[in-house]
Amino acid sequence: MIVLGIILLVIGLVAGISILTTIGIILLVIGLVLLLLGTTGRAVGGRKYWY
Repeated sequence: MIVLGIILLVIGLVAGISILTTIGIILLVIGLVLLLLGTTGRAVGGRKYWY
């Protein structure tokens, strides 16, 4: 999710498409939050590990 957010963010900035930039930022933030929750050992969505 983090990689997809970065890709959409870069494409949105290069192409000048603001909706892609917005979606990229949202995906990046959600991915980072899930990463932080996963590294603390907290269960996310009923799962302790995400494969």
